[in-house]
Amino acid sequence: MARRPLPRILSKDSAQIARTQIARSRELARTAADSATDVLHPLITVSRGLRRLASAGRRRWVDTPKDRRGPLLFLVASLVLVVALVPYGPLLTVITVMAAAAWQGRDRTPSASDGPDESQSERLQALYEALVPYFSGPEDPAPLYAHGGGWENAFTDHEFDDSGRVGHLVIRYPAYFPDGEPVARARIEHLLTAKAGRGREYHFAWDEEGNRLTVTVLAPLPADVPAQRFVTAPGETVLGFTDPSEVQRTLPLSYGEERIDVPPIVWRTGIRSTEPHLLAMGHPGSGTSTLLRSIALQALEYGDVLIVDGGGTGEYACLTGRDGVLAVECALAGALASLEWAAQETERRLIAINLARQAGEPPPEDTRRPLWILLDRPGVFAHLAGAQGRKDPQVLLQVPLRHGRAANVTVVVAEQFESGEALSEAVRQHTRARVVLGAAAPQQVEMVLGVPPHTTPLVHMPPGRGYARLGSGPVHRLQVPRTPDPYDDATSDADRQAVLALLPTRSTPADAEDPVPVDMTKPTEPTRPAQSAVERTPLTAEAVGAETA
Repeated sequence: MARRPLPRILSKDSAQIARTQIARSRELARTAADSATDVLHPLITVSRGLRRLASAGRRRWVDTPKDRRGPLLFLVASLVLVVALVPYGPLLTVITVMAAAAWQGRDRTPSASDGPDESQSERLQALYEALVPYFSGPEDPAPLYAHGGGWENAFTDHEFDDSGRVGHLVIRYPAYFPDGEPVARARIEHLLTAKAGRGREYHFAWDEEGNRLTVTVLAPLPADVPAQRFVTAPGETVLGFTDPSEVQRTLPLSYGEERIDVPPIVWRTGIRSTEPHLLAMGHPGSGTSTLLRSIALQALEYGDVLIVDGGGTGEYACLTGRDGVLAVECALAGALASLEWAAQETERRLIAINLARQAGEPPPEDTRRPLWILLDRPGVFAHLAGAQGRKDPQVLLQVPLRHGRAANVTVVVAEQFESGEALSEAVRQHTRARVVLGAAAPQQVEMVLGVPPHTTPLVHMPPGRGYARLGSGPVHRLQVPRTPDPYDDATSDADRQAVLALLPTRSTPADAEDPVPVDMTKPTEPTRPAQSAVERTPLTAEAVGAETA
């Protein structure tokens, strides 16, 4: 039986030849791959561009509000139909799409340095060192935050604005940090606000499950949106505007010579409202009177308005004698008489609605028309009533506040922080919609809204800027539309004309009627313009029952 020869051990020359052949094979494969890439480069570029265009279209569709998706689909279908009917339309469309895909799919030259530069690294390191005392523990065997450590593992994402300051930052923190305690959160937020740059509004999103804190710099809200007619349904009132990420609805507005879509804060009133009354608080000059004027101009489109001004500055004189304005009272006697009539009118509406329901009939027409009671600075009237031994006008608001939703009566109260203790208990309990305007302290905002704000307030805020919370909902940033007093000398011509254009026609000139002497010891009843004598007379339960019988 023959034996197979053993394989011969490769010599030094044979090994060198084998390595050379392997290197040549790799070079040939690399050359073939480069050649194929060069040949298929246009196809690869176009494919990459189509993928990017499809991703951009998908993001645009997701960001589009649901109420605007139908018109968008109709517009796209119309464009497709027009392109299909135009000669050479499909061919030109394909060429345009391929060109756009080639442009979007081009190789974008990466920056020289993917990480932050020296100055940005110094800012991040300073933030890291400032957070070490709060995010470190002596018993931690592997601390994420330590003196002399690096920020690379603590800050997972970061962005800078054009000025070199932090614009977006994602911070990791240890699991033992008490992120559920408001005091601990407020301490970290105050520190980051001071270190990242003052004079800006920051939004803090705490992820308690993932132990991450996302810090975002918010863009300033537009403070120069003029007063105008908003596209709303009956029972909806626009308090102001907020961030696009907070609400799903937008309103088309006239912004100078342009038309823009701004996300609004819509307050719904009426029978089905869960927040039928509103309380606005602020410092002098914060814009509470501007908010009341804006609400009055919107309310006059569908209802009647009764204004009681405790400030006595005459900022609502432009509404005197207008259609739908029942009265504009600035004195204590007139305020008592007007609010007493409002309480009796609320009772009359309740009785009329109850009788109509018992008879199986719809409510009367006069009970379905909304009645708005706007009370500015009631603390002044409370002080005057106490000095003169009279009744506090806020006592007369108990019936409209408690039963106003069923009677289609809405109460709006504006007061300053200095006189906040003068507000009655009924006003505090029944005003579930809350607004805070001006540069208020976080403690003051939490006292009014019930929860602390989710952003850091500015030290100097423009008039009409603040926070709003409807019931138990979230806290939103708010910017009230610019609605100044048109009779003020400091008002510009554009703002004056914008407000005057929204005012109803004047039914009775302010100085047309002869003054009637009034007995100041007895409260007088305010007259309602363009109404019958029966409707002007306050009705009691016995009177309504006798009239129905």
